[in-house]
Amino acid sequence: TSPGDVAEFLNGHLGDRPQEHMIAIYLDTRNRLIGWTIAHIGTINRAAVEPRTIFQIALTLNAAGLILSHNHPSGDPSPSAEDLGFTRRMAQAGELIGIRLLDHLILGHDGAWTSLRQLGGW
Repeated sequence: TSPGDVAEFLNGHLGDRPQEHMIAIYLDTRNRLIGWTIAHIGTINRAAVEPRTIFQIALTLNAAGLILSHNHPSGDPSPSAEDLGFTRRMAQAGELIGIRLLDHLILGHDGAWTSLRQLGGW
């Protein structure tokens, strides 16, 4: 129901992992959870995610919406230029195929998080 609720849910799954993990959450037309997956596991400071994989699963689940999230092992949830660029590309691709990107959350340490939607990231 809110970015904070999603961040709380995801912090339980990502915690303080030593590598970046990208999670995709798939939602129906009423923004109810229909599935989620670890879309990619990266390195200590990078997760080169393929949008294709995320949207393949979304299409299979007949998702109407998508929330992305990844952790920053550094603990600082501030977005990088790469985070912002990736989020813009995902939002544009989703628009083309009818799957709305609702948010992209970056998780830090001790429950810290940033919502790129709230920052106006796209």
